[in-house]
Amino acid sequence: MKSSQRIKSIQSRIASSFVMLVLFTALLLIFISYRLSESAVRETAESYTSELINQVNANIQTYITGMKDISLATMNNPNVREYLASSEELQPAELAQLKAKISEYFHSIRVSRKDIASINIFGEGGTFISDRMNAELNPYIEVSEQPWYRQAQENKGQTVISSSHVQPVIKGEYRWVVSLSRELSGITPTQGLGILLIDLNFKVINDMLSKLDLGNRGYVFVIDSQGRIVYHPQQQLLYSNLKTERLEQVLQDKQGAFVVKEDGASRIYSIKDTDFGWKIVGVFYENELVDNKKQMQLSFAVAGLLCLGLGVLFSVVISRNLTRPIKKLQEKMMEVEKGNFDIRVPVGHSREISGLARSFNVMVSKVKELMRQIMVEQEFKRKSELNALQAQINPHFLYNTLDSIIWMAESKKHDEVILMTSALARLFRASLSKGKELIPIATEMEHITNYLKIQQMRYQDKIRYTLDMDPELYSYLTLKVLLQPLVENAIYHGIKNKEGPGTITITGAHEDHMIVFQVMDDGIGMDEAKVETLLTSSGGNQSRNSVGIANVHQRIQLYFGADYGLSYTSEPGAGTCVKLLIPAIHAEERREKEGELP
Repeated sequence: MKSSQRIKSIQSRIASSFVMLVLFTALLLIFISYRLSESAVRETAESYTSELINQVNANIQTYITGMKDISLATMNNPNVREYLASSEELQPAELAQLKAKISEYFHSIRVSRKDIASINIFGEGGTFISDRMNAELNPYIEVSEQPWYRQAQENKGQTVISSSHVQPVIKGEYRWVVSLSRELSGITPTQGLGILLIDLNFKVINDMLSKLDLGNRGYVFVIDSQGRIVYHPQQQLLYSNLKTERLEQVLQDKQGAFVVKEDGASRIYSIKDTDFGWKIVGVFYENELVDNKKQMQLSFAVAGLLCLGLGVLFSVVISRNLTRPIKKLQEKMMEVEKGNFDIRVPVGHSREISGLARSFNVMVSKVKELMRQIMVEQEFKRKSELNALQAQINPHFLYNTLDSIIWMAESKKHDEVILMTSALARLFRASLSKGKELIPIATEMEHITNYLKIQQMRYQDKIRYTLDMDPELYSYLTLKVLLQPLVENAIYHGIKNKEGPGTITITGAHEDHMIVFQVMDDGIGMDEAKVETLLTSSGGNQSRNSVGIANVHQRIQLYFGADYGLSYTSEPGAGTCVKLLIPAIHAEERREKEGELP
């Protein structure tokens, strides 16, 4: 009970409300702070990745621009143009001399640029010039069928940058390169003189991109405008379908970033377009954004617990200060409950508490005045209650019980004396019921059980009894001392005059919002005329029945209405059954209705 009151107290409620508010606020602030920190880290990582990709783009752009500049210089080189335009008109010696000059020119460029793998020109008439004089074409490869060759022809003088591939056109060489090709035109743009091919050493791109730091698992890859892989750190896994990339989504996203969730991990793709059709893509894993993520979470958790602890402490202090005047008022009320009406509560504190204190003082004064006025009525009421209480005790039953106790004491039957005395004491305690008219059925059953025990000890083997009561009924209410008169009537007018032992059976059940008790005996029974007089004031042999059958019937109808009461069925020589009907009133519901529960 004390624990329940403590939980329901205003101080506990105020403290718990403050704690819940602090807890909610702390959790919300922790969540928002963590999400903002995580978002800031992600933005920093995205910014870092974007800058890194921009740098990569600038580096690759430098290489490609250099190759384009070389292609322009080659196109404007007079020896190249003379060789391609006049190859049929010049003598073989002159052609060889021009070819040597061009090859030496290409060789000087290649030596000065280690990123360039080779420089070649393929003329329309099948002529071929390389940066190496002794280079030979691969006899098993048709140069004009190579993708870079056809794309250069289709673009009519515009630069074409290929994806990474193995270049097989030179006999004995199979280099992994990125090719720049363009058509060399004559006097008119539609006149094609040949195709210039500059191969960029792929190792340059590989070395540049493989050294980038995007966390433990992050990486950079490059694709061309067709979605073909130019560079990927796990290129072999892609070719063998052991790894996949969101290439279609990368192609659709011109420039920006998107998030992909796979296998419980989030990958963030950051994309950068180049001027020559490639897309540079940086991939980093979200769970690697913060190296000290656990420490960060722990710090927020510790901060949250600290805030929560301080909040609880402040809540307890504040709630105690707020409820202290109310507790003092409660203490004064408890004094009034004990009968001290000279209590006065000092008026002070807040306006609300002052109002309560003044109202309490006025109430106590009025109660004290009323107590004086109704003293006579209360005295009369107490006398009436005592008279009613005395009327509930059957002097004959009490005399016989005490006589039996004396007889057993003289016979030194101490255990029986103790049992009968205890049963008698419990019977009287249950019948008193603290002045309440309605009592739990469990109390009534305790009363009748003790009564039957006493009667069984008095009559020994003459009386047997059976109680068949639904335990669910024990939490319902009944008028006190209803069953004893019925059982007493069954003993004195049914079983006592019977030859041999008799049995009394008491049952109880819950039927259609009603409680139905039955008291049955296998005694001598009654005729119909006797049954009809039982429920009248002249019937029931009330001189031997402490309350009287008719009295029980009238009490039930006065308290609950005419639909309830007693009904008898009996047959001479076959026993008697009395049915007692009362409404089903649950104890908890009754207390709530009367305002005894909060």
